[in-house]
Amino acid sequence: MKTVSENVFKFFKRLEQNNNRDWFNEHKKEFKAVEKDIKGFYNSVLETLKTHDDVDKLKIFRIYRDVRFSKNKLPYKTHFGGTFHRVKPQLRGGYYIHIQPNNESFIATGFWEPNPADLLRIRKEFEMDASDMRDILNDKTFKTIWGELVGDEVKTAPKGFSKDHENIDLIKKKQYIFIKKYTDTQVLDASFIDDVNVAFKAIRPYFNYMSDVLTTDLNGESLI
Repeated sequence: MKTVSENVFKFFKRLEQNNNRDWFNEHKKEFKAVEKDIKGFYNSVLETLKTHDDVDKLKIFRIYRDVRFSKNKLPYKTHFGGTFHRVKPQLRGGYYIHIQPNNESFIATGFWEPNPADLLRIRKEFEMDASDMRDILNDKTFKTIWGELVGDEVKTAPKGFSKDHENIDLIKKKQYIFIKKYTDTQVLDASFIDDVNVAFKAIRPYFNYMSDVLTTDLNGESLI
């Protein structure tokens, strides 16, 4: 099973101290080597995911930063990020793996930017009944692995919803994300890919629930 090479962290630590085009171009060969290594890791995760979920696409983000509208003009990212997309329209949700030195690595799952129609559908579901979602969030095994639901939210209540609703904590969210953090030691360990796979398997009740919500109307009639 593919592991993350320590050379990935070593390269990024040096890049943090030399985040400029001249240095990067001088060390392009070194970057290509760690990029090849990390692609191997992400593809191993993809193959593992495919044994228990329908995943049709892996996207590894480029190292080049888009600085056009950013105050931070450093040209390069100091991490690798990759997303795994489930087969739509039946299956919703996605997986993300972030590899960064200094104990900044993490995996994430859920819904980063639901489109307006999906976001409204999710909120309407919680307005009607959030008991199934609460059961998932309160499951001991699930909570041990993934902790609490996180994500941006509005300050009080979205337009058309009561700020006093019993499920306003869920309704006011704009994102529905779970994050699991890792130390450098954990990432470099041979068991890392297995731990990631266990966590991704554990998210399935949440994905199954949200996929059901987003492929039906409030009456439970299929939309696909």
